[in-house]
Amino acid sequence: MEYKHSELTELIIKCFYKVYNTLGYGFLEKVYENAIKIELIINGLSVESQKPIKVFYEGKLVGEYFADLVVNDLIILELKAQEKLIPENEAQLLNYLKATKYEIGLLLNFGKKPEIKRKIYSNK
Repeated sequence: MEYKHSELTELIIKCFYKVYNTLGYGFLEKVYENAIKIELIINGLSVESQKPIKVFYEGKLVGEYFADLVVNDLIILELKAQEKLIPENEAQLLNYLKATKYEIGLLLNFGKKPEIKRKIYSNK
């Protein structure tokens, strides 16, 4: 089955596993963020770190979050370094997608076992 931006997400996942297999488990999230950014750039991708996401209610700014990484101005990466993913992690990524123009997000966990969740939100 072909998904939107599937070739790009496959390359991102390949980079994720390379970083995971090289560094292993136990570092802080920022270490993984810096490492995967390097790996993504090595693979020819454009990467923005800590991209601001503004949240509005009734036309008023009510909050600002920061996406860990945005790749090729198409996909949000939310990185975790915890034992395992929890539903709140997925909800966080889905909210980022709802608040932005981005429709694809990857939740990547550098936990005891590597975990990947793909989230889609159509902004149409």
